[in-house]
Amino acid sequence: MSSAPKPPAQPAADSSLTKPVSGEKADRIFRGIAYACGILILVVLAAVALFLLFRAWPLIGGDQRTNSDVISSFTGGKATSFWGYVGPLLFGTVLVAALALIIAFFVSIGIALFISHYAPKRLAAMLSYIVDILAAIPSVIYGLWGGLVLVPAIYPFWNWIAEHLGWIPIFAGPASNPPRTVATVALVLAIMILPIITSMSRDIFLQTPRLQEEAALALGATKWEMVKLAVLPFARSGIISASMLGLGRALGETMAVLMILSPGLKYSFKLLQASQNQTIAANIAAQYPEADSIGVSVLIGTGLVLFVITFLVNLLARRITEKASK
Repeated sequence: MSSAPKPPAQPAADSSLTKPVSGEKADRIFRGIAYACGILILVVLAAVALFLLFRAWPLIGGDQRTNSDVISSFTGGKATSFWGYVGPLLFGTVLVAALALIIAFFVSIGIALFISHYAPKRLAAMLSYIVDILAAIPSVIYGLWGGLVLVPAIYPFWNWIAEHLGWIPIFAGPASNPPRTVATVALVLAIMILPIITSMSRDIFLQTPRLQEEAALALGATKWEMVKLAVLPFARSGIISASMLGLGRALGETMAVLMILSPGLKYSFKLLQASQNQTIAANIAAQYPEADSIGVSVLIGTGLVLFVITFLVNLLARRITEKASK
């Protein structure tokens, strides 16, 4: 009886092909790239700070009498010192940005919750698409819309607020017509930062562990109680980060403020009256075309102040986020 034919001998596998590839070299390369990216952002940040400090040095170490004359020409004699000039600008910047954040925050969280937990799937997808489009609209478009559409249309509402709530100092009348006021600018900025906060909050809400949501519902919680007990605590740090990102956008906004707000140089909380406040970024854009070398140094000095304030706000947001995530 003949034996079964032997299968053809397989060629010996190349040891170089079957040997597992060591990840040590790839890990070193990836670590080097990661370190380089981290160092790069620090270098860019330091370069911006040094540029602002270098260009603002004539303001710091130059002839103070010349600086006072330039500041006086900028303000029409209302201020002669740098801090007397930048103080009201800083106040107006923080006031407008804070009002915009207050208006946008709760609306953004409500929209994000509706998209992530209440809306039907098709409607949620459509709303998410609309929010993403709103986030991509340039600020100059918001400024044009605010100046040409919102300003004429919103005066009756601001006038009603001044007549019925004028006993509250921030709503003291008479309401300016046209209402190129802090209230109108804050409303436009709120609409600008609303998509940013909404988009980030929506993504965080969707990452809530499904088991936690189902456990809350299984224990008899209503939909709102489930959101309050499971979704919002999980998303707390993300909500804070989104809010601070929106606040940073509002602090540095230029074109929309420049195109809508009637500027002033006061420490004023009168939101419905024109010519009360101005922001640093809008003031730089307005004064830069006619500024000489010393004037540019003064404006860059105000930009340095805005840079420091924005940095401190982001640092504070990081600390709050770290505490909220614990």
